[in-house]
Amino acid sequence: MNLFRPQRYADGDRLDVRGCAVRLKVDGRARRISLRVDRAKSEVVALAPTPRRLSEAVAFAHEKADWIAGQLAALPTRQVIAPGGVLRLLGRPYRLEVGPGRPKMTDEALVAPDDSTWSLKIIRLAKREALVRLTERTAHHAAALNRPMPSVAIADPKARWGSCRPARPGHPAAIRYSWRLVLAPFAVADYVVAHECAHLVEANHGPRFWALCEQLAGDPAPHRRWLRAHAAELHAISA
Repeated sequence: MNLFRPQRYADGDRLDVRGCAVRLKVDGRARRISLRVDRAKSEVVALAPTPRRLSEAVAFAHEKADWIAGQLAALPTRQVIAPGGVLRLLGRPYRLEVGPGRPKMTDEALVAPDDSTWSLKIIRLAKREALVRLTERTAHHAAALNRPMPSVAIADPKARWGSCRPARPGHPAAIRYSWRLVLAPFAVADYVVAHECAHLVEANHGPRFWALCEQLAGDPAPHRRWLRAHAAELHAISA
C-alpha cells in the first residue's frame, strides 16, 4: 500500500477551508485556477480547467483562506420572517401579521394563525402569489410571441431563476421559475419571465434570443445586474 499517494479530488467535492465551505468545480472554459463566490449558496467555488488540476485548486483555496473567510463573512445572514415584519412582493410591501382563520393575503398584509407553522404558512402565501403573477406574465409574453401558453410551475432552485423546456412532438412547452422571483421588483421578475418565454422561440442565447428579450422587457442589462447583486439576499429569506 502506498501511504503517500496524493489525494484525488472530483468535480463537486466540498472542502472545509478553515471553517469555510468551498466547492470544487471543473470548468473547461477556465484558463486558470481561480476562486469565485456563489452568493446564492453562501459558499466559495474553486475552479479548475481540468479534473487533473483540482489538487491545485485545493492548494490555492487553502492559500487564500483569509480572503475566503472575508468574502463569506460579508454575505447577508439568514433572514427569518417574523410577525411584525414586512415582506416585499414584486416591490410592494406587505405587513406580516398573526390572525385567526385560514392564511390569507390582503391588499396590505400576509396573515396566518399563531402556531408553530406560522412562518411556513406565510411562505406558502408568497409562493401562491408567485405562481399566480408569474403565470399571468408568462401568458402575456407567450401571446406576444404568438406561442401557445406553456405549463408553469414554481420551485426553489439555488442556481437559476427559471428554466424552459420548449415544445416538442407529444410534449407541450413547460417553464419553471424560482418562487423567490416574487421577492424581486416587478420589472426584474418580468424580465426573467420574458427571458424564459423567449426560449419558446430560440432555445439558445444567441443574438436573436437577446433581441426577443429586449422586445419583450427592454434592456436586460439592469435586471441582470440587480439579480447578481441581490441573489444572496433573496435566498437568505426563509421560514
